[in-house]
Amino acid sequence: MIRAVDLEKRYRSGDADLVIFSGLRLEVATGEKLALIGESGAGKSTLLHLLGGLDRPTQGAIYFGHNDICQLPAGELAEFRNRELGFVWQIHSLLAEFTALENVMMPLLIRGKPREVSEAVAMERLNEVGLRSRATHRAGELSGGEQQRVVLARALVGEPKVLLADEPTGSVDFRTGEMIMDLIEELHRSRRLTSIHVTHNLQFARRADRIVKMEHGMLIETAVSSDTTSGDQGKNYV
Repeated sequence: MIRAVDLEKRYRSGDADLVIFSGLRLEVATGEKLALIGESGAGKSTLLHLLGGLDRPTQGAIYFGHNDICQLPAGELAEFRNRELGFVWQIHSLLAEFTALENVMMPLLIRGKPREVSEAVAMERLNEVGLRSRATHRAGELSGGEQQRVVLARALVGEPKVLLADEPTGSVDFRTGEMIMDLIEELHRSRRLTSIHVTHNLQFARRADRIVKMEHGMLIETAVSSDTTSGDQGKNYV
């Protein structure tokens, strides 16, 4: 489903280049749920942004099926993101002046769907995450957990094949985080998604089919049942 080949990402910092990673390789099978772990600053979010077409690598290729999204013009890449990918971020990024329903509708309206169609589909997604009764409430009137469920509904409103989540429980308490993870797992199964989520929470990471740790610019596969802090390095993708 997803294949990253020889990815390199570097940024110019003064007179020198800051290399986040180089020669990175990763494969994610269709229907797989992958957890990406590692220390802060290791490059996890950078990799997720590249996989989501929100940034471009300095070198390398990212294939979805047989298509290298790194070669797509900006307009086609934006359309690809809208149709094929769903995003859930730690910071909910809801539009404060709009209701929950209007926030969820937004990807469909951007796609050019009629308002009445977009509204009906968005209401279905809100119902799916248990928030139909909160559809007319603005973001500021919702709890943190409710806001994240709205974000999840928005991520899935366009029927994406891939869900990318960056610390989806990082801004809520543990109990609410468990509820969010339960919901993500349920939707992953029912919608037959391919999911990649970045997390610092090892308990949540162990719910995944596979765990990959980013460390010193490398990706290291770790057994789901093992202690991911032990240094047992498994398969190295670089």
